Amino acid sequence: MTRKLYLLAGLLALTSCENKDDITTTIDRSGSIETSVTVQHADSTHDIILTTHKVWTNFKEYKTVVHQDTIPALGLTSTAGENKDGDTSTVKVQKDYQIFITMK
Repeated sequence: MTRKLYLLAGLLALTSCENKDDITTTIDRSGSIETSVTVQHADSTHDIILTTHKVWTNFKEYKTVVHQDTIPALGLTSTAGENKDGDTSTVKVQKDYQIFITMK
């Protein structure tokens, strides 16, 4: 029960934070679940959502569980780009999904 409360408190702090950088520098590996969610561009019409859970027990990685699903790509968007010489121009890039995590 205590582990669930720590996980919940950590995730609530993460979702309420405007900063997109990691807010933790260490993982409590005595007993926790470390979760990462990423979206990778597969091609022009498909993206891959990858959810990885690492289960830590007594300072050892007990198990890694990976879920992978294909989802539709969001298309292209225009944005300002800069080359190594500092010249800027408008370039087309694939849109990225926003990731929201809701805990109950």
